[in-house]
Amino acid sequence: MNYSHAFHAGNFADIVKHAALLSVLSRMQAARGRLSVIDTHGGRGVYDLTASEARRSAEAERGVARLMTADAPPGPILALREAVLRLNPGTAVRLYPGSPRLVADRLRPGDALTVFELNPREADALATALGSVQGVAMRRADGFDGAVEVLPTRGGVLVLIDPPFERGDDYARSAETLRRILAQRPDATVMIWLPLKDLETFDSFLRQVEGPEILLVAEARLRPLRDPMRMNGCALVIASPPDGTQADLEKVCRWTVGVLGEGGEARVWTTVC
Repeated sequence: MNYSHAFHAGNFADIVKHAALLSVLSRMQAARGRLSVIDTHGGRGVYDLTASEARRSAEAERGVARLMTADAPPGPILALREAVLRLNPGTAVRLYPGSPRLVADRLRPGDALTVFELNPREADALATALGSVQGVAMRRADGFDGAVEVLPTRGGVLVLIDPPFERGDDYARSAETLRRILAQRPDATVMIWLPLKDLETFDSFLRQVEGPEILLVAEARLRPLRDPMRMNGCALVIASPPDGTQADLEKVCRWTVGVLGEGGEARVWTTVC
């Protein structure tokens, strides 16, 4: 899957991922003291929805543009809409925040964000998007290995694993990184985002995640998983979610499928892998 995110920024999958991220982040900050957040694949940080890539795909028009005009979205979805509005004060929605920007805007004194981005152009844009926010560290390195290397020994930990899925081993490396993180910090909250193309690819990923951990799985299937050449939906796999996350993700997935989907299905469930 060729997943240059500039083509897909603000699409339905971003809505699921970022609404879930804001929910988990908010719940962890309410329940814990110092929090360390690690983002393995930061991307640009902020995306221009008027750029040629976004205009060509028009995915934002079927995603965040519809979010901004939706009637009474549920709380987790509304939180994302408010974040987009803060980035676009008094104007039409031109900019969309990626996960590093969403987290950076919510860091408290004592919290920390470490963002990895290996692509030089994306890393330069990310540095501009994050500016000089206190508590943010940027690393131009491989985020799979880097997340394990910078894992703190104390305090709350939230890791977002969100690779571009341009390489065939991104699924395997995501599963391996999850196992390595939990081996060092069994209490770490780890969120993995994945595209949903067909059931076998997703089931194969779940089989690669070995161990006794109970995982929360959220699926937003916009349409039946019949065409493996299309991104028919997306999924989140979360280890050690904070209390209340399952209910939030049910709202996020149901809203996304109901408002943006085409005869799809929302599923939120737990599994032992």
